[in-house]
Amino acid sequence: MKEFVMLFRNAPTGANRPTPEIMQEFAKKWDNWLGGIAAQGKFISGSRLSHEGKILKPGNVITDGPFAEVKEILGGFINIKADSIEDAFSMAPGCPILLLGGYVEVRPVIGNND
Repeated sequence: MKEFVMLFRNAPTGANRPTPEIMQEFAKKWDNWLGGIAAQGKFISGSRLSHEGKILKPGNVITDGPFAEVKEILGGFINIKADSIEDAFSMAPGCPILLLGGYVEVRPVIGNND
């Protein structure tokens, strides 16, 4: 099996943050979706990412986050095992980020693929 990463991107929510109840509902959806991948023995690891951070640009220019100039954010990622990119991509439907207008990017991990 080969290793792939699924990147979860969406637009910043700003003042339209979901209520705690909606967040709890989506946490269950994430658990169910990830549990389905794990049940197939294809889940490796994953993490949510903070909206805070720093960027180093050429010329030693440092900026702090969150980044108002971006139209989307990288909210998290998981590493999975799959036979091909098509197999990996077939796991993307059902991802809760799609219900919020976000999207899933699937990419092979270089160096960990046979």
